[in-house]
This record gives sequence, structure tokens and C-alpha cells, in this order.
Amino acid sequence: MTTLFRWLLRGFLAASVLAGLALLLAYYLATGSIPDYDDERTVAGLDGPVEIVRDAYAVPHIFGESDHDVFFGLGYAHAQDRLWQMTMLRRTAQGRLSELFGTATLSIDELLRALDLYTLSTRMVANQTPETVAALQAYADGVNAWIRIVEQDARGRGAPEFFLFSNAIAPWTPADSIAVTRVMALQLTSHARFETRRAELSLVLPPERLADVLPDNPNDPVIDLPDYASLFPDGTRFPEPEAGERQALWLSPDRPAGLGGASNAWAAMGARSASGAPLLATDPHLGLTAPAIWMLARLEFPDGGAIGATIPGLPGIIIGRNDDFGWGITTAYLDDQDLYIEQLDPEDSGRYRTPDGFAPFETRDILIEVAGQAAVQRTLRWSRNGPVIPPEHFGVGEVTPEGHVATLAWPALDVEDRAVEGLIRVMRARSVAEGRQILSLVRAPAQNAIMADRSTVALQMFGAMPRRQPGHTSQGRIPAPGWLAVNDWQGYFDYGENPSVIAPESGIVANTNNRLSDAPFPNHVSFVWGDSQRMARLQRLLNEREFHTLASFREAQTDTVSPTARNLLPLIARDLWWEGQPPAEDSQGRLRQAALALLAGWNGEMTEHGPEPLIYAAWTRALQTRLIADELGSRASILSRMEPVFIERAFRNIDGAGIWCDVDKTEAEETCREMAERALDDALDELTDSFGSRMETWRWGEAHVALHQHEVLGQVPLLALFTDIVQETSGGDHTLMRGQTAGRGDRPYANIHGAGFRGLYDFDDPDASQYIISTGQSGHFLSRHYDDLSVLWRRGEYIPMSLDPDQARGGAVGITRLRPAPDG
Repeated sequence: MTTLFRWLLRGFLAASVLAGLALLLAYYLATGSIPDYDDERTVAGLDGPVEIVRDAYAVPHIFGESDHDVFFGLGYAHAQDRLWQMTMLRRTAQGRLSELFGTATLSIDELLRALDLYTLSTRMVANQTPETVAALQAYADGVNAWIRIVEQDARGRGAPEFFLFSNAIAPWTPADSIAVTRVMALQLTSHARFETRRAELSLVLPPERLADVLPDNPNDPVIDLPDYASLFPDGTRFPEPEAGERQALWLSPDRPAGLGGASNAWAAMGARSASGAPLLATDPHLGLTAPAIWMLARLEFPDGGAIGATIPGLPGIIIGRNDDFGWGITTAYLDDQDLYIEQLDPEDSGRYRTPDGFAPFETRDILIEVAGQAAVQRTLRWSRNGPVIPPEHFGVGEVTPEGHVATLAWPALDVEDRAVEGLIRVMRARSVAEGRQILSLVRAPAQNAIMADRSTVALQMFGAMPRRQPGHTSQGRIPAPGWLAVNDWQGYFDYGENPSVIAPESGIVANTNNRLSDAPFPNHVSFVWGDSQRMARLQRLLNEREFHTLASFREAQTDTVSPTARNLLPLIARDLWWEGQPPAEDSQGRLRQAALALLAGWNGEMTEHGPEPLIYAAWTRALQTRLIADELGSRASILSRMEPVFIERAFRNIDGAGIWCDVDKTEAEETCREMAERALDDALDELTDSFGSRMETWRWGEAHVALHQHEVLGQVPLLALFTDIVQETSGGDHTLMRGQTAGRGDRPYANIHGAGFRGLYDFDDPDASQYIISTGQSGHFLSRHYDDLSVLWRRGEYIPMSLDPDQARGGAVGITRLRPAPDG
């Protein structure tokens, strides 16, 4: 027995040593790809020397003697820190994820191939100006210079992820950068999803009840808009919804409705500023990832510098400032997507119905390489309205009748788009007028630019507005029959007709994705907008002061008060709050009374430290679930996140919406008070199960954790411990410091969508401007700069946004010097 024990012990020790050596080897190989910021290199492709100064936060400050060399330096710096992220964006655009991840991403590849974004991007190169192509090529040369160094010096394959997946890295090209803009455009719009959501709900709800869950904005002239089923002949069969929750596809840029882009931005003229010079605040909202989509950088061109947020893969400052001009962006919610339902020829599925009879699709056969199995063959199809969309995407599978397919019209598929040129040039603008003119080049993505120079401020929507005909059968609100000529787009409106505001009398311009225009259809911008609650809160904060400072803008940008909670709680709790109520005799009743007592004294601030935000969020979520479960059944998951206007309509009984409180399947007639009480009990049961029976120990932050998830390694439980950044956060779905909740799954209150970048610009003292991103500069999870900024971001703090070269050099963590090779 003793001998056996000794051998077992020796075996265990040997296995432990081997495991330890394996871990050390893995660590050694992985750390080899962490770039050395103190470095000197001779590289081909430069005209002169380039200096990349990494300040105390690893933000690259790039100095060169020519535009070409500065763009080269940015490409080099991006590749050093975010090479894996860049290649993943490129693979997404190319529809080549399945080469790495197998069948798990095949559906995504099918969508991107159907849209043909990468082919379009290669064709778009020819439509750019020579100056733009030169910038794209210089940037690509910088990226490729780092890739060559990785290959020659065995720099850990460039990123740890390349040890787990293919380490073959194709050279970067100008088309790759344009393709990144197409992927971002896809991520920043949800209108195709809005169309299918409305269409599917209209199949089970009468118009007056559809208006409750998807309310129209006031003053929208919606006249004789048909329900979806009536657009097709009687007897048309629609798919039955599948049971269970509808989850977004992993890695897909096709975002669920409401999880496209969002954002806040506002600016004040000197007349509303304590210093007499304009101020600007901007914080774009996207899905939280590790690393963030954004990377901070400063570019010093011969004619001046620009500093702000970049997107690795693109050669420019996407949001930022120079000495004279600053800009921020918000998603415009422009309805720039229309889905069409195309009727197939019953005799030949390769043909579809047009106004002039059946015509053949334009087709192309492709092969999609799939790791671990044979390549998959697909036939891509295009109609006169756009590409055929696979049924798994945009929700089209739930609303496409038998014998039909869905196609998509979208300006991002227009090869004449010069968005990349606009995004590159805007950082060189020196005035609001110049910035507005440059952004006219962008057709997609549609955004609002909030701009300021040293004398004025402005809001300008940019992006192509589709020109629909007055007789359009669905007004672009639901998928439309593709064979009716009246549904065809008639090109785009002139850029001058896009909504804009310049130097308003109030002295302030602002947008929180709220409604921009009251113009009626077809001159409207959209029927669907972001929530109005954030704008109500922002207006209050901006109007409380006559004169603003950088500090007051920072307070507004990090404000965590929920106006929605302040509005809804008095409605849903009004019949449950009353003095003199006798103490409850049962434990459930006592728990309910304790929760109501806490909420009665709460001011609506969604702080991470208290239980009140958690009780409120769980209560309203449970309440909506009870209200819609009866009528929507298996389609209830379409509304996975609390819709405050719907709950308000029900409890105020607007247009008879109080009927949602009654359960059809019971003989009794339930009241809204009863539903509120039952929902509160549901919520308290849920919270007790998840966080224990002591209500005083519940904390919003424990549930509302920000999930900065690595899009690939975050799917692997052990590796996720190293790659994912998980933080308790304040804020919520409707606060200015937004932290949009998941609304589903095992962490429904997790913060998954928020401000990955925040910026504050002061034109009295531009170098006092501040900015921050949500993770860190590096995409390497073993780098100390992978998550160092996330702590500041969580606390609502910032780092200096200065163009002073001495400040950058003073605390630099490294300086990379690039010299041109003798042969150029």
C-alpha cells in the first residue's frame, strides 16, 4: 500500500510539474506578442521618420513629417495593439468566420455573403479620391509593416488568439478599411429589425393594441396604414413562431431591435458657457466588448493635430477634436432600411415577381469554408430591390410567407458611398461649416454630428435619406410587397434637406436619439426613435444653469437618475402606497411592504450601492411579462426589455390600454392594481432566489455588472476569467450614464450596452479637454493596458485629452521610432 501511495504521489507531482511547465510555456508564448513600446525599427514604406509616443495611458501620439507617414504610424500602432480585433472585423465583412469557428458562425457568414459587403468594399475603392486612396494605402502599409515584424521576429504570432486559431494573416488593403465602415453601418442600424418586429406583432394584435406596445410618436400622420397580413392575398400562410427566447447570434453584427447604436451628445455656445467659449460632450453607445471597439489616439499632421477615438481598421479620428473644431456623434435613427417581400414564381424559384411580370434573380454561386467539415455551397441572389436575406437574420423568417423571400434596400450597399473619405477628412475640418460639408459624403451609417468650433455649435444629421413615394403601401414601417412599383425608392433626398440646427437661440444643441423632425411621411426621418426619457433628464440638467462649465457637462454625462423610474413608480405603486396600512401577517406581505417602503423614499438614482434600483428594475420587468404573456404567448420574447411608454399607457388606460391588465384566460377581471401587486411578488421571489432573503444586502451593482466580454475567448469559461472585464456599475436603461440591460438570459440586468467612449471638449482651454474608453488601449489580455482605463470609466473619471506634446512625453510608457528603409 505504501509503495502504491508513493507511486501515486510521484505521478501527481509529475503531472503537476508538466501542467505547470505547460502553463509557463503558454504564458511565455502569449506574452511574446505584447509589443515593446520602447523600440526602434527600420521599415519599408515610409518617406521620413515617425515617432509614436505612448503616454501614461498607452495612448499613441503619432508624429510624422507628412500625411502619409502619420497614417502609416496609425496603422502600425493599431496593429500593435489590436491586430486580432482588426482581423476579426475583416473576417466578419468577408463572411469568413466559419474558417475559424466552424458551423457556429456559418449563419453569420451566410448573411455577410448575401449582403456582399466585402465585394462592394473592393468596388468602392475606385470611387474614392486619390487623396483618400493614398491615406488608406499608407495606413495599410503601416499595418503590414507590423505584420512583417511579427513574422520575422516571432512576436507571439501577433496576439494570443492566433495560437488557438489560424495564424495566417493576409496583408491589409484599402478595401479592408472600407469594409470596416460597412460592418459598423450594419451594427448601427436596427430598422430592418423594427420592421419585422412590427409586422410579427401585427399578426396577433389589433391596431389599437399594437399602438400600445409600439406607440407612435405624437403628431405622426399615420393614415390608412394596413396591417401586415392584409398586404398579401387571403389564405397566405405565415410561419409559426418558435418557442423559447430569441437569442442574438454570437459575433453577429445583426443587432436585435434596440441594440443598434445609441448615444448622447450636446454642445453649448459661448453665450451659455462660463468661460465664453463653446463646450461639447459626447458618449456614443455600443455593445460592451473587451477590448472596446474604440482606441484613443492623437495624430499630428504637418498642418495640425487631431485627437480622440479611433476604430482599429480605419485611418482617422472618428470622434474627437483639433485646436479649432470638435465633433461628437449619435445614432440618427434614420429609417434607411426597407425590407421587401418578393413573390417567387411557382413554376421556377429562380424567378421573382416584378411590376412587369416574373424576372430572374441575379445569382452567383459561392463556397464557404467551414472548419472541421467540407465547404458549404450557397447561391447568392439579388432582386431589383436588393440582396435576398437568409431567414435567420433581421427576423425575416418569422414574417416571410410561404413561396416568398425577403430582400433589403439600404444605402450602405451603394458603391457610390464615400463614407470612409468623410470620416477621414472631418478630423481636418477647422469650422462647423467645413465639418457639415465634409459629412455630406457619407451615405451610411446615418448619424447625427454635434459640432462646435471656437464661435458656434451645430447639429447635423448625415447619411442618405431614402426618397419613398407618397403611396408606399407600408411607409417603410413593415416589409412591403416588392412587386409593387409604388414601393420603389426614388433615390435619396438632397443632403440639404437632412435635419440640422446651427447656432440656436437657446445656445445649446443636444441629441439623445430623440426625435429630430416633425416632417410628415414621406419627408419624415423615421417613425421609430430612441427613448425620450434621457432627453427629458438632459433638458432639465442643461436648463438648470444659465452658464455651463466642463464640470457641469461631466456631471450630466455621468448622471444616474432615471426619469423613467420617477414617472412609473407613482403610477404602478399608487394603489399600494397608503398610510395606515396594517402590518402584513404573512412573510410575502411583509417583504412586499418593506420593498414599497424603500421605493417610497427613493429618488430614482440608479446607484450601484442600493437595493431600490434592483427592486424597481425587477418589478417593472415582471410587470411587463405579466401584461403581455396572455396576448403575445410565444411572441412575448420580442419585447424582452421593459417598454416604459407601454406600461404608462396601460396604467393610465390611454385609448383603452388598461385592458392589458386583464387576463383573458381567467373568468375574473383583473385590475392593474392586482397585476402590479402580483408582479411585485414575482420580482421579490426572483430577487430572493438570486440574492438572498435579506433585502438590505441587495445591491443594484451586483446585478447590473458591465460585461465587457471578449467576443471569442469570452465563450470559453476558463479563458473568460482572463479576458472578460466584469464590473459593478450604476446607471440603467434610461439614465444619461446609460447601462442598457440584457433583458433576457440568466443575467437579465447585466449592463451590455453603453458608452464605450466619453469625451468632453472645452474651447476656452482645449488641452483641458478629457476623454476615456471603457477598457484599455491594448487588446492583449496579458497587457497591463488591457483594462487599466476600465476602472476610471466605471467611476465616471477621465484622462487628459491634450495636444501638448510635452504632456504626452512627460509620462510616456514608451516611444517607438520608425525610420524609412534605405530603398524607401
